[in-house]
Amino acid sequence: MKEWLTAREIATEALPALPETERGVQLLSEREGWNASLAYARPRSGRGGGFEYNVALFPTLAQLEYKRRHLKVEQLELPIPASLGAAPVTDRERAERDARLAVLAAFERFSKGQRLKPASLAQIFVARYNSGTLPVDPWVRERICKLSKRSLQRWRLAKEANRTESLGSDPGKARAGTGLLDVANGGRVRTHILALIAHQPHISAANVRKLVRAEFGDELVGRDGSLQAVPPVRTFQHAIAALKRTEQVALTKLSNPDRYRSTMAPRGVGALRHVTKPNQLWQIDASPADAQCIDGRHAIYVCLDVAPRRIRFYVSKTPRAAAVGLLIRRALLAWGVPETIKTDNGSDFVAAETKRLFASLGIEAELSPAYTPQAKGHVERAIRTVQHDLMPLLPGYVGHSVADRKQIEDRKGFADRLGADTAELFGVSMTGAELQAHLDAWAEETYAHKPHAGLKGATPFQAAAASPEARRMVDERALDVLLMPVAGSGGVRTVQATGVRIDGHHFVLKEALPGDRVLLRMDPLDAGRAFAFDVKDGRHVGEALCAELAGIDPKKLLAAKKAMTAEILERRAGEAKAEVKRLVKGRPLIERTLEVDRRDAPNVLAFPKPEVPHTTPEIAAALDVTREAEVIPLDERAAAMHAQLKAELEGPALPGLARLVEAADARAAKIAARTDRVGGNVAALPESPKERFRRAKAVLLAVEAGEVVDTLDAVWAGGYAQTPEYRAHQGMLDIYGEEYLAF
Repeated sequence: MKEWLTAREIATEALPALPETERGVQLLSEREGWNASLAYARPRSGRGGGFEYNVALFPTLAQLEYKRRHLKVEQLELPIPASLGAAPVTDRERAERDARLAVLAAFERFSKGQRLKPASLAQIFVARYNSGTLPVDPWVRERICKLSKRSLQRWRLAKEANRTESLGSDPGKARAGTGLLDVANGGRVRTHILALIAHQPHISAANVRKLVRAEFGDELVGRDGSLQAVPPVRTFQHAIAALKRTEQVALTKLSNPDRYRSTMAPRGVGALRHVTKPNQLWQIDASPADAQCIDGRHAIYVCLDVAPRRIRFYVSKTPRAAAVGLLIRRALLAWGVPETIKTDNGSDFVAAETKRLFASLGIEAELSPAYTPQAKGHVERAIRTVQHDLMPLLPGYVGHSVADRKQIEDRKGFADRLGADTAELFGVSMTGAELQAHLDAWAEETYAHKPHAGLKGATPFQAAAASPEARRMVDERALDVLLMPVAGSGGVRTVQATGVRIDGHHFVLKEALPGDRVLLRMDPLDAGRAFAFDVKDGRHVGEALCAELAGIDPKKLLAAKKAMTAEILERRAGEAKAEVKRLVKGRPLIERTLEVDRRDAPNVLAFPKPEVPHTTPEIAAALDVTREAEVIPLDERAAAMHAQLKAELEGPALPGLARLVEAADARAAKIAARTDRVGGNVAALPESPKERFRRAKAVLLAVEAGEVVDTLDAVWAGGYAQTPEYRAHQGMLDIYGEEYLAF
């Protein structure tokens, strides 16, 4: 956990009783005098400077919240000390020490009342000890056969310096670890033997010797580099026995990791001392029952309330998420809703159904790390208690381990065991329901009233009864609905026009519209009914019915669905339809938006900006198109025609109009004369492009020849001559000549 924070980091944490802005934290530190604290405030060494503040400066609520978020209780990497102090004394060392202390005690008794100098007293005492005239216990004499003044003085100094452990002596201890199998080949032989024992604990010394010969040869390299023959089997037996004594923990970790984790791995105590209230933390787990039932071996699901140590059980034939839900139901109805439930990573505990149940009840789910049962040691210990306390009393008890099972089987002779089934061997006569009843009775009548060491001698019943905390209860019917199984594939469906599909059947949901997403819970008592809940907010939407499974007339169900849909749409879209009509009759939407834009526009005019012309070749060409065409001088004949046309156009409007009308009538008469012999059922073909070209060409040739041409025809021919159609035909005429006009 980080204990030193800057003002910005404190604000980011958003802790209670502390500002949520960096400046607010700085003002608080100045006001409270945090910067003046030499122990809890220090200059920040990073870029930007400033101060860092220790968590101890925070108010109590802020400290608790910060530690709740970041404090982790976990296994630490303990450093190995450079000096382990005095080595543990052996039995021989202890005997030597006690014998020498007995000699010193005898010398002190001998010296009392004597006026001689210490050297003289020592000389006399040593002489009498060696001569056997002093009364000395036989075991002391056995250890110390002969005594000298120097040894006696050395022992006295060690005792006066409180170094009594140094009085022990074991010559064999100095030679420990110096045997050939310990030091051969740089210690690799010892490591190889240790690995063989860890891999196969029951291997014999003779086979170990053979494997050492296979690995290192018939001669081993000693400490001094000399080659020595492989020792006999007896030496290997002593070496293996010594390794099993000195390396017991390492061998256990290698050969039996579960036993090492259960009995030898370092562990702490009191990690959950902060859990002091009932329903603050539950731990749940499951284990196969050590008692066989008639219908097979069942699993026991256990729920433990950590603070008062009370317990609840649920018996299930197989591990499944539904069993977890039913265990929680039993505990909820008895104790109330917990704040947190801690589980392991079993499939039944991390299933989507279990997570959904916890979320629906507002319970925080906490998972322990994988393969670390010690992370929820309270419920593990509770399971061990029930397995060792209750299960041996039940019929069908099969033992806690393979060794226990074999011992129970051995109660009958081989002849009796031969061909006997499990029920007969273990006296199985109990059903799963009876096992559940025994567990409930044991939890309420025995375990609840048994003093608990973790409660300082109080019982779980007393601890729960002494708590003033109010229980948060859930209605049993609502709880039953939350425990209903969801439809397949997670239970979430998108409503279609035909309803929702569950296991190949169509369920009609009257209260939902196509596109709505719902969570479906199946009615365990009616296969044709499901309860729908909104995925977003969890509200109850309605019942989904399957006409086929529920025995309902499909036509009536569909009619009810249509009526409900119409009602929902009318309720949702009625006001919107009226508003649409008002919008259609009013001003166009674009006018309304432009009015708002004009209202929002600032009442400011921009100053004129300086302008410079910008041109490109393309822009220059485009300007040429827009300029007035250059007037080309006309020749005499064209000028005469132009003057005539201009005079006609500038003349009186009515005479000119009359001439135009007369000309049009004359052309119509000509056309009628040509077509009067055609029957009424024959329609004249429209003028083809080539015919138009011939007519225009004839008019233009007449104009060039100086002939009098009708003004309208001349104007039309002049305009037609500028069209692409005319130019195309003119190109063909230039290529093929006048023969082109003949076809």
